[in-house]
Amino acid sequence: MNSKFIFRSILAVAVVTASSCKPELKTATPSKGNADFSRYISVGNSLTSGFADNGLYLEGQQNSYPLMIATQMQTVGGGAFSTPFFNANQSDGTGYKKLSGFTATGDPVITDVPAQAVIGSATVPGFGTVPLFTKYTGDLNNYGVPGIRLNNITLTYYGNLNPYFERLLPNTSPANTIPYLSFVTAKPYTFFSMWLGNNDVLGYATGGASVPADFPTDKALFAQLYNLAAGTMVKGGTGGAGTAKGVVATIPDVLSTPYFTTVTLKALLTAVQASAPTVQAIFIQPGSGAPRPATADDYFLLPLKAANVIGKPNAAGIPYGLHPLNPVESKYVLDKAEAAVIVDYTNSYNATIKSVAAANGLALMDANALFKSYAAGRVVNGAAVSAAYITGNLFSLDGIHLTPLGYAIVANEFIKSINSQYGSSIPIVDVTKYRGVKFP
Repeated sequence: MNSKFIFRSILAVAVVTASSCKPELKTATPSKGNADFSRYISVGNSLTSGFADNGLYLEGQQNSYPLMIATQMQTVGGGAFSTPFFNANQSDGTGYKKLSGFTATGDPVITDVPAQAVIGSATVPGFGTVPLFTKYTGDLNNYGVPGIRLNNITLTYYGNLNPYFERLLPNTSPANTIPYLSFVTAKPYTFFSMWLGNNDVLGYATGGASVPADFPTDKALFAQLYNLAAGTMVKGGTGGAGTAKGVVATIPDVLSTPYFTTVTLKALLTAVQASAPTVQAIFIQPGSGAPRPATADDYFLLPLKAANVIGKPNAAGIPYGLHPLNPVESKYVLDKAEAAVIVDYTNSYNATIKSVAAANGLALMDANALFKSYAAGRVVNGAAVSAAYITGNLFSLDGIHLTPLGYAIVANEFIKSINSQYGSSIPIVDVTKYRGVKFP
């Protein structure tokens, strides 16, 4: 891994030379176009909730992209937007990771901030023990539930399995009776954003394709459920006017995130060869077949760096990853075939999303194209932003979810898509107000 992490983004200062001729500046008057933003709700998973740095905590919630969008909508008649915030005494929420410093060689030192919102646990037969979080009981517009897959949205018992969803459910209704799709449409709304489907491929990828239960959702089932979700959402909820407009988003290419691009074969070999110059290969356990030397087509996962196990001998004295008898475990690597599965399912899901958006007259935010455009870096309001781990400022410390700056960039793409589809002129977010990675 490249150890030169201690860089800070420097905002470029534009110098405008005054002249005797002052051009007339034309500003667009905010307009709602042909949409009604009086009650906007957001439907989705961890990205929608403001999840960051491997946890859901107050600062992340306060910088969620739906809240940014809702704030901008208020200039064109949008109403109040309620987020299920953790209270000030539980601001660390479910716990998260923070950057505490750097080693002498420049590698980041990342530590865990303990959870403050866990109040107990429950045992679910067949699924094990799940934590319980402090209940949220206020008004609700942000329905983001970390971990939810599209193939979970109709499950009547899902509240028993996902503590993030259970936290939002009313105490008067047993958790095992309310499907997610029914819950989010229980009240009327006029506009919605929906970013579902990411987790239907993400879990398989982040687990190194080593957990059979995390295999991507069947393509036909995904299409069936996405059509159901969109068809239900456009009805405007129970008691609504019967129609609602909205925006949906495609699924990003997870393989372009820092979780999969930070630890490279070249970096691993360079680190090992510093003390063992004769080493010429890193051995991996692929999804099938015998251990083999890794190639540039394989993806090493970010947790491999944190585990710090390369070269460490096992009980037989065989160094980890440096011999076929002690290869890098499948959970730390995606081989070429597994990566191809992820690409194939992502492309299929996105074809469905685009088709359903067109069929229902919905705006489309192409998150897949957006994230790919930052792979090599872009300049945003004078600041260099890229998909690089820590120094890129787009992704948070977990290498998957976004920083406040990243969420602001996403919010603007949603707004641009909404404006284009509905003839509105919602102002975009000032991204300079939001931070990238927080340095110690």
